[in-house]
Amino acid sequence: METHKKIRWGILGVAKINERVIPAFSQARHAELLAIASRSLEKAKQASARYGIPKAYGSYESLLEDKEIDAVYIPLPNSLHAPWTIRAAEAGKHVLCEKPIAANAAEARQMLAVCRKQGVALMDGFFWPHHPRTARLRQELQQGTVGDIQLVRGCFSFPLPLDPANIRLQPELAGGCVMDVGCYPVYGALWVFGRLPQRVFAVGRYQYGVDTVMQGVLDFGEGRAAVFDCSFMLPFRQWLEIVGTRGRIWVPDMWLPPDPAVFTIESENGQRQEVRIGGGNQIAAMLDNFSLALLEKRDPEPPADCAVQIMQVLDALRESARLGQPVTVR
Repeated sequence: METHKKIRWGILGVAKINERVIPAFSQARHAELLAIASRSLEKAKQASARYGIPKAYGSYESLLEDKEIDAVYIPLPNSLHAPWTIRAAEAGKHVLCEKPIAANAAEARQMLAVCRKQGVALMDGFFWPHHPRTARLRQELQQGTVGDIQLVRGCFSFPLPLDPANIRLQPELAGGCVMDVGCYPVYGALWVFGRLPQRVFAVGRYQYGVDTVMQGVLDFGEGRAAVFDCSFMLPFRQWLEIVGTRGRIWVPDMWLPPDPAVFTIESENGQRQEVRIGGGNQIAAMLDNFSLALLEKRDPEPPADCAVQIMQVLDALRESARLGQPVTVR
């Protein structure tokens, strides 16, 4: 790939998430959206006209053959992440893949192996790690503001009409609430503790062959744990709590923050400090962070190994909920 002031992007698919991602390109300093593809040329042209995207392709293969494209964003259903990431990598394209990165950990490992063999970057499309509030939270944890971390609690839920036509409710597309939104608090727990849990235990409720509710415990050893819940049947909730030996940090809107984003530090003596962080568009920040890493010829952050770890935990949680017993993370 030649060096450009901006990385030139293509999008494989006309998914609904594009309504949030595409406008962020206009706020990114190091990314330029050049093309969009759909299996329907008409749909691709409609998206191109709506958003002012220069090129529209009637197949994903055609976009991957475009030598002007440096990187692709893949917002396809979970079951299609691995095959199209691999095809993009083999075409020499760097890949930003919508979360979770794959349908399971085995696929995630294969994706990463192919990308490394082809010399292209791979990152999953979680927005929140790129918000400046997340960097400030990391700073507080590194400084030991609330002491030794013992417990993480988190959630992500929203009411979803349970229509079997929805891709979130189709098992063959690797649907389910833990894959769609439970991956957020799971990732949050891994981010806080900095390692995989030893084992997990989960319970769930199922409809159409996928989980619509799940609660779980992640055992990090020595009494340290994370507790989470996710659901398509509960009100909109998206918080994270980090509890240490000298206090706690409360983040009321961890995954989709307003501007400014807020969190509260509560000390062991009851004193509270509210921290407000202006940050603008976390999606634009994600696009910029990935693009700048490519321009500077370094690996993007977070690393793809982290995406594989998330899938290891999601695999274990789904197995545990089905079996009704704890499962070792492997």
